[in-house]
Amino acid sequence: MADQADPTTIVSVAVTVDDVVTALETNRRTDRRVVLRITPPFSARMRARLHRPEGGADDAVHLDPERLVDDPPSYPHPDETRDADGTYAPERHHERHTAAVRAWRRAVGESVADAVDLRSGAGGHRVEIKPLG
Repeated sequence: MADQADPTTIVSVAVTVDDVVTALETNRRTDRRVVLRITPPFSARMRARLHRPEGGADDAVHLDPERLVDDPPSYPHPDETRDADGTYAPERHHERHTAAVRAWRRAVGESVADAVDLRSGAGGHRVEIKPLG
């Protein structure tokens, strides 16, 4: 029987696309740090869930959402979505920015990586990523 505390037993990790997008957006928009967390006991197929680490060590594996997205696009800044002609209408700017964020979320969701290296005491261990939703 495999050691259930050994993350190298993991072959694939299921993640919800919404969790990946939310984690990446939170990390880019705020000073909070959010990860996707895989908790023991470990087996071949695991699930990673949204988590905000609060210090202290545990046996969980934390996946940085940056590593779960192939070539993540930059998050749209409000200055990038303002009117190009110098006029300003709050409603128009809000709509343009909301559309840019929606497009960013869609692009991130479509770019979830196929695989990622888990970091453990034994070094890197490549696992398949199974996006859900």
